[in-house]
Amino acid sequence: MIENNQVYLQALGKQAKQASYSLACLNGSQKQGLLKAIAVSLTEQSELIIAANAKDVIAAKANGLNDAMIDRLLLDEVRLKAVIGDIDNVINLTDPVGTELESQLLDNGLRLSRRRVPLGVIGVIYEARPNVTVDIAVLALKTGNAVILRGGKETLQSNLALSEAIRSAITSQGLPADCVQLIQSPDRSLVSGLLKLDNYVDMIVPRGGPNLQRLCAEQATIPVILGGIGICHLYADKDANIEKSLDVIANAKVQRPTVCNALDTTLVHQDIAEVMLPKLYQKLAALGVSFYACDRAEAIAKKLGVTVETATEDTYAQEWLSLTLGIKVVDDIEGAISHIRTYSSGHSEGILTDNIHASAHFINQVDSAAVYVNASTRFTDGGQFGLGAEVAVSTQKLHARGPMGLEALTTYKWIGVGEYTPRS
Repeated sequence: MIENNQVYLQALGKQAKQASYSLACLNGSQKQGLLKAIAVSLTEQSELIIAANAKDVIAAKANGLNDAMIDRLLLDEVRLKAVIGDIDNVINLTDPVGTELESQLLDNGLRLSRRRVPLGVIGVIYEARPNVTVDIAVLALKTGNAVILRGGKETLQSNLALSEAIRSAITSQGLPADCVQLIQSPDRSLVSGLLKLDNYVDMIVPRGGPNLQRLCAEQATIPVILGGIGICHLYADKDANIEKSLDVIANAKVQRPTVCNALDTTLVHQDIAEVMLPKLYQKLAALGVSFYACDRAEAIAKKLGVTVETATEDTYAQEWLSLTLGIKVVDDIEGAISHIRTYSSGHSEGILTDNIHASAHFINQVDSAAVYVNASTRFTDGGQFGLGAEVAVSTQKLHARGPMGLEALTTYKWIGVGEYTPRS
């Protein structure tokens, strides 16, 4: 327990702000060298990191966490190698800092431009996934930002080991270790304190469930990027290719069910429900999926002897994060859009159809961060979008939306260059 949380947080904030000034001076090659050093350090300390994660997994099982949560916090050798490998993707990305968005010579003789610059200090609050520690640190450093991390108590040992490896690499490059800082206490009051550290922190990114999102929205005195909750839908239109649609739905639901871009509800046009749903039940049940179905979808399931639970408003509003799928038969595309508007979290939705007019209408009418035509919701990811590792998936509209990559961690400043020019 930290004796004086306010003093502790103020110190973190001051250190982060000071460190951010050093980062702002780095050129592109220096940032690349820094990220390469982090990859080397993480590789060299892999055994220590995996051992620390094993302690977290043992503690999680002892505390009765479910399998989905344990999967989210697991960091074995394969996953750690993938996390380290993603650093190369970020290294190879174009650094947005320093680029000019526009430049013009004004009538008054002033050369005016807008230039991308780092935000400064970013606070990130997240749960369960230790890979987030690396992803965020790497993206923040690539864009010249210092970062204060507050991971979940379930992954404290993992995050300590990861952050120490990262900090060691930072100092090896002649930079202050406080470019990356981890709050090392599970005390919840530290979250509330971080949300009010507006003298030092420029943006808060919460990555967690609805309670965390609500807490940050209500208590923060700093701009907050909300997101990370994915109640995602795929709508099979009357003109969908059924066999191909089944493969997309299975991918969206089963590939990794514990993540925010996994599918939660499938909507099926009534004209194809009698043909499609038996195949859907059979395919997904074989993959371990259980179902919550509307009356019409439940009636079809009973004919097949498939066990389903009755869907309710509460189940349709549920982000499952497991091998569970809601199913609803809709009268038409308007019924699908209406359902999505009611229950979507604004994350990812898709339509499966060969009708170009239906897909265009769906795109125009569905207001989510990512909207797909004949593709899995699982694509909503910084790496898949070519952004490198992501900080979060924003479901709001300002200042970033969808997977947040490098540009989302920058702002801009106006630069005016004159010839000792006074304003007339």
